[in-house]
Amino acid sequence: MSKTKQPTTKKVVPKKSPNKKKKKGGFLSKLKKIVLTLIGLFLVLGITVVVFAFGVIKNGPDLNMKELNAPRSSQLFDTGKNVIYEVGEEKRESLSVEETPDSIKEAIMSIEDKRFKKHMGVDPIRIMGAAVSNLKSGGMQGGSTLTQQLIKLSFFSTTSKDQNYKRKIQEAWMSLQLERKLSKDEIITLYINKVFMGNSLYGMETAAQGYFGKPLKELTIAQTALLAGIPQAPNAYDPIHQPEQAKTRRDLVLSEMHKDKKITKEQYDEAVAEPIDHELNTELENKEQNKVIDNYIKQVIEEVEKESDYNIYTDGLDIYTNINMDAQKYLYDLVNSDEQIAFPSDDFQTAVSITDPDTGKVIAQLGGRKVPEDTQMNNNLAVTAERDFGSTVKPITDYAPAIEYLNYSTAKITPDTPYTYPGTTTAVNNYDKRFRGNISMREALVDSRNVPAIRTLDAVGLDKSAEFLKGLGIEYDEGPFLSNAITGAPSSLQMAAAYGAFANGGTYYKPSYVDKIITPDGKETEFGDKGKRAMKESTAYMITDMLKDVLIRGTGTRANIPGFAHAGKTGTSNYPDDFLDKVVGDAYKGVPDISFVGYSRNFVISVWTGYQQYNHAIGVQDQWLAAEIYRNLMLYLSNGIDTPDWSMPDDVVRIGNELYVKNHTNDQGNIAQNETKEDKDKDDEDKDKDKDKDKDKDKDKDKDKDRDKETKPKPTEPKPTPPTTERPTPPTEGTTSPPTEGTTTPPITEETSSTPPETTGPSNGGGENSST
Repeated sequence: MSKTKQPTTKKVVPKKSPNKKKKKGGFLSKLKKIVLTLIGLFLVLGITVVVFAFGVIKNGPDLNMKELNAPRSSQLFDTGKNVIYEVGEEKRESLSVEETPDSIKEAIMSIEDKRFKKHMGVDPIRIMGAAVSNLKSGGMQGGSTLTQQLIKLSFFSTTSKDQNYKRKIQEAWMSLQLERKLSKDEIITLYINKVFMGNSLYGMETAAQGYFGKPLKELTIAQTALLAGIPQAPNAYDPIHQPEQAKTRRDLVLSEMHKDKKITKEQYDEAVAEPIDHELNTELENKEQNKVIDNYIKQVIEEVEKESDYNIYTDGLDIYTNINMDAQKYLYDLVNSDEQIAFPSDDFQTAVSITDPDTGKVIAQLGGRKVPEDTQMNNNLAVTAERDFGSTVKPITDYAPAIEYLNYSTAKITPDTPYTYPGTTTAVNNYDKRFRGNISMREALVDSRNVPAIRTLDAVGLDKSAEFLKGLGIEYDEGPFLSNAITGAPSSLQMAAAYGAFANGGTYYKPSYVDKIITPDGKETEFGDKGKRAMKESTAYMITDMLKDVLIRGTGTRANIPGFAHAGKTGTSNYPDDFLDKVVGDAYKGVPDISFVGYSRNFVISVWTGYQQYNHAIGVQDQWLAAEIYRNLMLYLSNGIDTPDWSMPDDVVRIGNELYVKNHTNDQGNIAQNETKEDKDKDDEDKDKDKDKDKDKDKDKDKDKDRDKETKPKPTEPKPTPPTTERPTPPTEGTTSPPTEGTTTPPITEETSSTPPETTGPSNGGGENSST
């Protein structure tokens, strides 16, 4: 048997990959490529940044050394393009390097730029800190050195919208250049001479003289710290008008100075304890013309700050306002002298706003009369909603919404009968304490009846009335209530803007003081409102038609100008019964507020009169002054210009003397829907009582006749004629000239004595009680 040979197996050893070294070399090669690519990208990016920065720098302003010393105040122009005001004009005193005290330099560096003497104009450490802060907050602020701030004040706008990277690059480059040309002492001295310090003061030496009446070098540590803290926010840290905020900022500066060992602990404690008003001059110089335009300029500044990012104090702006200086001067002279109108005393006040109904531009405005000589940026009563405008609110709160939403006609009948506020026992009275029965809307408005006004508002609904008022720029913090049918406290400006919608056919324009702004680099920004439809043209026309009658034969005859197309409404408030013991003057015939709002096709004039102190009553002989102010102003403004009458729109129908909304002419003569059965029962009850009284009178007359037959009449002294309760017959057209100086005949007034339950008392300017 033969053996079978087994096959032999060989151990297979895996071969080494010939590409192993290649793989290692490939990884290094790829890494090298990545590094080179990144370097290339960084180089490209760097070159791009450099090119971009170079382009930005090239397009930036030149470092003109004269600009570092030049003022950057803004000029305000009137409608005739004449300069009327310059912020900071002639109020700048500069110091040399040698004259600038170290104390103010140290205070500024402590609060603004601690590393000022170490950096080269740009501080990378501050920039990194600001960058981290901006990443967290999404802002674009911080990181600027004193050098950069000086550059910004001298060459750039300080608005937040201009705080972009292009501007920052230009600012940084110019700061680097400036640091090469000037010493640190020269730079900080220029900054000290440049900054705006509030109240039209530029530079810290000027501010030291203005606020404290002494040079910078003589200030206390506390006063020095106060000035050092102002530039960051001059208005907020104004020691005259914002003393608490100014003290907080001053104490922060002192704290930083103590941390930096610029002052001792004893000096710090003494400075913090110093009153903020120590040696403070609160009566800064005011130019003669500034008195005439003071209130208006205040509103211009507020509008620029509110509606734009421009800084009127530091941006060197040309601001074209809407003020007509002829009208403004006439208004100022009219109410501040007795040449045309005799005012009772210097304490008697008025607030007047004049607007263009087609644009909302404020042509002229005055927020007070007999303002003290040393007052600047005084409280403007024309824009503060503090006092009651009385029945001037009836057209905008009651009757216009009724026409707009319910299609009421001017003939719509509403009961003028005894009425109490729903759910209360509080009665509503008319000015004459009488009731006229069923009365048309036209007669209710012409005679300024309170009860029909409240019934009309009740029919419209408070929500719909509030919606209508909002469209006219008027919103109440609470309400409106039914009492707002006859009383309300909008401002003079708000009333002018609201009535402007009647004058122009139904469009509301937000009031505006500024027309346009032009920056030093020629950029132009337009202001003003484009307007929005607030009511139908029919509503505006029908209200205007009724308000014409108010002037011709109603409560506004004092304001009438015969043959002139205009319309208007009177307003009177009075004191609540529980306030009469506090009234100064005639507590029973005197009133706290008299107003008048009137308009033509060209102008709206809103006038409030009264005393600053609510409890000081307007005497009967002075209750025509609001209408007289209006009349004089309208005559002056309209002299020599065409004043067209209003044209009746297609959706209005005239039947006789009354106006109807088209397609709503058959349901307008009925008694108002809100007349309740209780109202009718009261009417019937009153009529029965009157009949009984008449019967009693007849019986008395019969008895008198019988006595006369029995005895001869004895001679008696003539009895005094009792005061009439009838309204005096209004003058006919052509006899509405105002009384001459010295005349004390009282005008047709609209007093009431009812107290609506919804309002809160005399602190709101008399809105508690019903007014007409």
